Amino acid sequence: MLNDRDENENTLNQISFFDSIRRRYDLTPSILLILTFISLFFIIFLIYPLLYVFKEAFWIEGKFNLTFFKLMVTDPNKRDLVINSFNIGIMVTLMTSLVSLPLAYFLTRYRFPGRTWLRSVILIPMIMPPFVGALGMQKFFGEYGSINMLLVELNLIDEKNPINWFGGGFWGVVLLSTLHLYPIMYLNIVAALANVDPSLEEAAENLGATRFQIFKKITLPLMIPGYFAGAILVFIWAFTDLGTPLIFNYNEVIAVQIFKQISEANVNPMGYALVVLVIVLTALAFYVSKRMTGSRQYEMLGRGHVTSREEDTGIGMRSVIYVFIGGLTFVALLPHISVMLASLTPNSGAWNHAVLPKTYTFSHYIDTFTHSNTLPNILNSLKYSIFSTLLALTVGVAIAYLLTRKRIPFQNLLDAVAMLPLALPGVAIAFGYMGCFSDTTPLLRSLPESITDLIDPRKNPTLLLIIGYAVRRLPYMLRSIYAGFQQTSVTYEEASQNMGATPVRTLYKITLPLVFANILAGAILVFSFSMLEVSESLILATNSDYYPITKAIYSLSTRVENGPFIASALGVIGMLILIACLLGAGRVLGGKLGEIFRI
Repeated sequence: MLNDRDENENTLNQISFFDSIRRRYDLTPSILLILTFISLFFIIFLIYPLLYVFKEAFWIEGKFNLTFFKLMVTDPNKRDLVINSFNIGIMVTLMTSLVSLPLAYFLTRYRFPGRTWLRSVILIPMIMPPFVGALGMQKFFGEYGSINMLLVELNLIDEKNPINWFGGGFWGVVLLSTLHLYPIMYLNIVAALANVDPSLEEAAENLGATRFQIFKKITLPLMIPGYFAGAILVFIWAFTDLGTPLIFNYNEVIAVQIFKQISEANVNPMGYALVVLVIVLTALAFYVSKRMTGSRQYEMLGRGHVTSREEDTGIGMRSVIYVFIGGLTFVALLPHISVMLASLTPNSGAWNHAVLPKTYTFSHYIDTFTHSNTLPNILNSLKYSIFSTLLALTVGVAIAYLLTRKRIPFQNLLDAVAMLPLALPGVAIAFGYMGCFSDTTPLLRSLPESITDLIDPRKNPTLLLIIGYAVRRLPYMLRSIYAGFQQTSVTYEEASQNMGATPVRTLYKITLPLVFANILAGAILVFSFSMLEVSESLILATNSDYYPITKAIYSLSTRVENGPFIASALGVIGMLILIACLLGAGRVLGGKLGEIFRI
């Protein structure tokens, strides 16, 4: 009898426990199904590849081993990889800061003719990965490129002793990365400036503080969280960049060495050790930035004004602004101009020892749309990008809906995992995919061959490229849709359900149409960045039949004769696609475009 009583009490306790869980959380069967799908998606395509990388790096020949990590300390060549990558990341972050701080201040705190137009122009560098611009910049700044030849014609240097502008490639990587990434830093700083209470600045001004003192003592400290959000993203991006160092033949960086370890991924653990090092260092950089901003208080009282503090400019300040932004825009457009010129150059002889190409042709563009080795690459990129956008859209809507409309367990954890890819290097995810989804692993060996042929990237990378693109760009989609859900009143959905509509019908008929602009903006950004994704494309696409645009550009750039010029034409085509996408995203989101690039 006592045993029966104990069992009954245990049963009642379990029932009451589950009842309390159901009352606390919205765990209906449909919500559980969605959570299961999302959990499996992240476990299989984000957590498992990362765990596999760590396991292969530390567990060697059946035992825990730190040999390859010790080599990074004892081997000077491995140490140089880390130092060079850090130097690039730090220099790019500093240079983007020096450019973006005054740029954001000018464009948010002063009114002058053409400001709206300039706000759009300065975002142009985002439309092209720096490694594409490197193709043309080598023609501009090479030993016998346009700049040196112009200096020769002006009798400023001797043609026999040309200037080495890029110092072996390091400064070329820094310059191209800076010109590509400063818009991201600028967008974060603009968002931070918009959140600064202008009444604090006005109070300081009334007390006699100068403009510089106000900026140093009031504005700059209050915008530090937004600044670090952009700085850490720029640092991680530059620190782990793969394409630009490859084009400049600057191979002594971690990302390039990881790329060269692909063929030995299943026999040499060094590649996995380097990936672990990159993950740890980027996570450490992210943690330090959060600690630096989290250790101080930045709260402000209610805003005294609806908009940021602005003032009209005089002739002097207006001239300074025009000169600064005009000069920056000209330098930022040099990679785009150089790629366009290279795409119109018939051959290497037409732009040799000359300031500009001697003759021009459109034949390379004809080749890209007619040649059997280039047209499929464009179609591949379109296919990968469209399906990755649809996948990111599905997962993004599901997560945003759960985070904003439902009470679920581990809500903060779900948000953190979904945003994790923004702080993870593309080379880390791609290398993990290449290792854990190979047919040499126990997981794939246990599956039928028909399935392994679809998953193994060495045979067919289509599935993993689509999923990889979606995982990497999911944070952009999620943040855009999440903002839309937050701005939409839940009363519309409650009214719909009170009229008898199911939650699914309410979501489809009421909620999604109301946040359509946010969905469209997120979809445009995911598609555009997927079209010219570099790291995953270079690592996962090993078979030329499945090359996307970026892998085709890299492959063509290494060929002799007309390869680099056809690659430039492909780059221009990709650039035009991105222009259309970003113009569409900017039109939909307007001034809120910067929120997509915050972590």
